[in-house]
Amino acid sequence: MLGYWSHYSKEYITILMVLTTCFFALPIFIAPLRWARLMRWVVPEEKHLAIYFGRCLGAFILVVEATMLRSATTGTHFSYAFDVLFVVFTLMALVHIYGALRKIQPITETIEIGFWLLLLVLNTLFYPMNTLVL
Repeated sequence: MLGYWSHYSKEYITILMVLTTCFFALPIFIAPLRWARLMRWVVPEEKHLAIYFGRCLGAFILVVEATMLRSATTGTHFSYAFDVLFVVFTLMALVHIYGALRKIQPITETIEIGFWLLLLVLNTLFYPMNTLVL
């Protein structure tokens, strides 16, 4: 299954980068509390720490976006970008599963577990086999 659709790796990582930049990285970086409200989080009265953490998270997502951009535009370091995405998707799934089990997150975040698991499957299917070195 690893790399089953590998000949479409560049297209996949380009589409993924554009979508995640537009719907996650930039909104969280620019307006973290507005994004949080859209995701049905209750925003506390004291907001400075939440804004700080939101912007920090957004900044790190932008680093992942830059990794995908480099792979998509230069055609190099595909496996590195995909490996980074495996780690991100796995950790994000675990964070959301933990929140669901503890019942400390809105339903939108619990539904998101399926999104992260889907991305893990897609990452596996689109893994660039021509760059795989065993």
